[in-house]
Amino acid sequence: MSGREHGHDPLLPHGAQAVAAPAPANDELTDALEVVPGFEHENLQGWIPQLATEADIRAVIEKAFDYRGDVTITRKNKDDDKNKDGSQITGYLFDRRIGPTLENSVVRLMLATGSERPAIPYSEIAAIAFTGRDTAAGKSYEAWVKKYWEKRAKGEKNISIEPEALE
Repeated sequence: MSGREHGHDPLLPHGAQAVAAPAPANDELTDALEVVPGFEHENLQGWIPQLATEADIRAVIEKAFDYRGDVTITRKNKDDDKNKDGSQITGYLFDRRIGPTLENSVVRLMLATGSERPAIPYSEIAAIAFTGRDTAAGKSYEAWVKKYWEKRAKGEKNISIEPEALE
């Protein structure tokens, strides 16, 4: 065997050489090595963040885009346009178009009432509040498995994989 097969690199000085650890035998492997933690969502429901800088606005909009509930956007006050009057609009933020400036970037909402899909430039957003219920909160795979085993321990039969009603 060559030195490289033992973990030696001829380009490194002798003192910096490392010998690769031998691979563990199969009986040393555990299930813990095969478990990868899932993605954990932040609990944003009820959060009203401060939007002081352009970076703050962009970061909060990204969180709102990933949020699984409604958000309420408050528009900035401007005297020259009736649609920019400090009004609030509530809906599900389903789309955002990111541009080089806040004026060129927009969010789009699905409103609970009607079929409108208003587009609001980032530059017109004074505040964003995470007002709607996060419809997926507590509905992780781990929570489902825990409920499954609790039902099975109680002796329930015909336990199926049916989603819970959203209301």
